[in-house]
Amino acid sequence: MSIRELKNFVGGDYVESTATERLDIIDPATEEVIATTPVSTEKDVADAFRAASGAFATWGDTTPSERQLALFRFADALERNAEELADVEVSNTGKPRGGIVADEVEPMVDQVRFFAGAARNLEGKSAGEYMKDHTSFVRREPVGVIGQVTPWNYPMMMAIWKIAPAIAAGNTVVLKPSDSTPASTLLMAEIASEFFPPGVFNVVTGNRDTGRALVSDPTPQMVSITGSVRAGMEVAATAALDLKRTHLELGGKAPVIVFNDADIAAAAEGIATAGFYNAGQDCTAATRVLVQEGVHDEFVAALAEYARDNAKTGAPNDEDILFGALSSADQLVRVQGFIDRLPDHANVALGGHRQGDRGYFHEATIIDSLVQDDEAVQNEIFGPVITAQKFTDEAQALRFANGVQYGLASSVWTQNHSVAMRMAKSLDFGCVWINTHIPLVAEMPHGGFKHSGYGKDLSAYGFEDYTRIKHVMSYIGS
Repeated sequence: MSIRELKNFVGGDYVESTATERLDIIDPATEEVIATTPVSTEKDVADAFRAASGAFATWGDTTPSERQLALFRFADALERNAEELADVEVSNTGKPRGGIVADEVEPMVDQVRFFAGAARNLEGKSAGEYMKDHTSFVRREPVGVIGQVTPWNYPMMMAIWKIAPAIAAGNTVVLKPSDSTPASTLLMAEIASEFFPPGVFNVVTGNRDTGRALVSDPTPQMVSITGSVRAGMEVAATAALDLKRTHLELGGKAPVIVFNDADIAAAAEGIATAGFYNAGQDCTAATRVLVQEGVHDEFVAALAEYARDNAKTGAPNDEDILFGALSSADQLVRVQGFIDRLPDHANVALGGHRQGDRGYFHEATIIDSLVQDDEAVQNEIFGPVITAQKFTDEAQALRFANGVQYGLASSVWTQNHSVAMRMAKSLDFGCVWINTHIPLVAEMPHGGFKHSGYGKDLSAYGFEDYTRIKHVMSYIGS
């Protein structure tokens, strides 16, 4: 098998890096090296920002309609290249091939088209005389050059969540994808180069040191990252030294609260699907289940039965699988480590082991009888592992749900509207689903509280995060 030598994409074309070190890109389903990529240096990052700065001089002055048209054309091109994008993403992530176009590429296309529309729907206070003899109005402007970092769990989609609102608002971008999953982002940059001027969308590959160079470079006025809490804290600390704006979408530990009156069969199906999809490698995954004591045993049995029959893992082209391999050997070790360290009171109701001896596959796993302070309840496992614990009443459910450092997403399963509304009000999470878990739409915001970060992806709020507000006041006399 030939191994591709990937390059950075800067100023509208692939360019050589000054780096002497390269990283192996591994197919998680086979453990084979499929490509190598440069560990971009500070000079590579600076060159990319120089290209982005040059492009901003003209892109920042384009009209909203011009940006909208370019984004519409980009969305159409993503749609035309859906199968190629899916093939590249599958080889780089080990995801099931069957659903990736419908589950990822089609939503990405829709999200680009949403932000194309947002470019022409800027919000601001009405112009008027808020002081006698003076007219005031608000300008909403692009921030400037943006540095962005994306994760390995959804490489394509997270890149779209970053670049689409930033470019729609008139900014230019230098994006560093995860060190292990850069291939699809580079392909999207190549596709985008037909519709955006050179330097509007640039990609540099590399490791954590490359990311640090991106954040510490003096050029960007804003840095946006989707990643771990550790990475977010480091980015915020570095950005603070230069007073850069930051946009942080970090980890999650979503509580999934099942009340006695819930539809048990529907809850088991919805939670298993939302917990094991993408091998649980999702900050919003339904992996921390709180079950009211009256239905606890019945629900855990139903969840295990549904998962046993439907939450299967395997190679990308296998039939009837829900999820594929974990992203890396390190991630497989991390997930198994949580299971190996379980306390004696924990009960493994399903799974618990690596699957096979080739590829980073792990069985769908359900762990019951956990308590609030257990490591597997408090910390993000980021694998195909669902934990379950009991609660007695609404107050205890809320206390357990909010009793973690994260605040990204949550769900409530009940047929009582009042209970659902009280929980939605009091849950300290950026998203609350009711009798469902994990659907997202371009029109609604995605983002969390506490250690899950701040700022919003998707929606008009996500667009506004990539703009700045200027007050203009003119003396008009009397």
